[in-house]
Amino acid sequence: MKSSLETLSPTRVRLDIEVEYSEMSSHVADAYKKVATQVNIPGFRKGKVPAAMIDQRIGRGTVLDEAINAALPEFYGKAAREHAVAVIGRPVVDIKEFVDKERLSFSVEVDIRPEVKLPDFSTITIEVDDVTVADADIDEQVESLRIRFGTLTTLERAIVKGDFATLDMNAFIEGKSVEGGKANDISYEVGSDRMIKGLDDILIGMSAGQTKRFETQLVGQAEGEKGEVEATVKAVKERELPPVDDAFAKLASEFDTLAELRADFVVRLGRVKKMEQGTQARDRLVEKLLAELDIPVPENLVELEVTEHLEGEKRTEDAEHRTEVTGQVRSSLKSDFLLDAIVQAEGVQVTEIELTEYLVRTSQRYGMAPQQFAEELQKAGQISQLVAEVTRAKALASILGRVSVKDASGNVIDLEALRPTPQLPEESEQA
Repeated sequence: MKSSLETLSPTRVRLDIEVEYSEMSSHVADAYKKVATQVNIPGFRKGKVPAAMIDQRIGRGTVLDEAINAALPEFYGKAAREHAVAVIGRPVVDIKEFVDKERLSFSVEVDIRPEVKLPDFSTITIEVDDVTVADADIDEQVESLRIRFGTLTTLERAIVKGDFATLDMNAFIEGKSVEGGKANDISYEVGSDRMIKGLDDILIGMSAGQTKRFETQLVGQAEGEKGEVEATVKAVKERELPPVDDAFAKLASEFDTLAELRADFVVRLGRVKKMEQGTQARDRLVEKLLAELDIPVPENLVELEVTEHLEGEKRTEDAEHRTEVTGQVRSSLKSDFLLDAIVQAEGVQVTEIELTEYLVRTSQRYGMAPQQFAEELQKAGQISQLVAEVTRAKALASILGRVSVKDASGNVIDLEALRPTPQLPEESEQA
C-alpha cells in the first residue's frame, strides 16, 4: 500500500491511497463467501455456491463492490496511522480507479484534531480572589444550622410562602395517568421552586384537603409539550426556628457558646474558600489559554453536532437558538482540543485507583452507591468519558504546578498546600 497526505486546512486533510490487488485478495475471498450465503442457485446449497457460478449468475462486479467496501476502512485506517493524523468526524471517500486483479486507488478527505501549540506554563501568572470570610457568610452558616434544628408545626390555615405542605401528586398526559408519575406524602417548601414549574403558584392559598390540577412541562417530555399535575394538600406546616443563642450552640454543636460556634465557622469557611482558590486557578488558567491560543475547529464537525442537538430538541428552524448552540459547540470543541493536547504533552496516564476514587466521589454527589453509579455509566456508554475527565483533571493539576498563582492582594498561593485532606463527617456537614 502507498499513501500520501495533503493538508487542506489546519483541521482537514486528504489521504491518497493506492493498494495492490494482492493486498485485497483476502477481502475478495471473504466477499465471495458472504455473497454465497445470500443467493439461491438451484443445485447448490446456500453458502456452497462456487465463485465461478457467482460470477456467471450475479456478476463479479457485485463481489468486488462488497470487497472494496470492506477493504476501505482497513487501508484508510492504516494510512492515517502511518501519517500520524488524529482523524475525527466522518470521512468522505472517493474511488479514483479500480483495475480488477491489479490495483485500487482512492482518496479520503477527513477532519483531524488541530495542532495546539502550548505555551511555557512557567511564564504564566494567574490571579485568584482573596480569601475573605464576611459576617454574612457566618450568618448564612448559622441560619443553615438553625434550619436543620427547626421543627414543623401543623396549622389550620391557607398556605403562604415559606410554609411546608404535605402533598399527594399525580401526573397526567392527555388525561391519562403517567406510569411512575404518582407520589404520596411529599414534604415541600412552598416558594422554594425546587419541584415542578407552576407548583408554587397554585399551592399558595390552598388549605388541607384541597386539590388543584395545573398544566406544566413534565420530565421526559419534549420541549413545548405539556402535561398536567394534580396536587392534593394533606397538611400545612410552619417551620419554627430555635433562637440564636448559647443554648442553640450547645444543642447544634460541640461548643458551649455562640461566639465559639461562629469562630469555628470562620476557620471552616476559610478552609473551604482556600480550596476554592485552587479550583478558581484551574478554571482561570483554562479560560486564559482558550482566549490566547488559536485553536481552529472543524466546521463540518460543528455543523454535525449542532444539527444533531437541534433535531433532538425539535428546534431545527429556530435560527436564534442555532446561533447560540453553534457558539456552545465551538467552545466545547476548543476546550476538548486544548485539554487533550495538554494530556498528550504531559504524557498523563490514570491508574485504576484514581478512577475508582473519582467514581466514588462523583457517585456521592448523585446520592448513589458507587457500584450502581458505575453500572449506570456502563449502560449509558459513558465509561470512556469518565476516563477522559480523570485524565484531563490530572493533566491540568500537572501544569498548574508550574504556573504562578497569586491572590488579588499579590500573595503567592501554594496550590500543593490546598490539596484536600480527609474530613470527619461532622466537619463536612457543618462546613
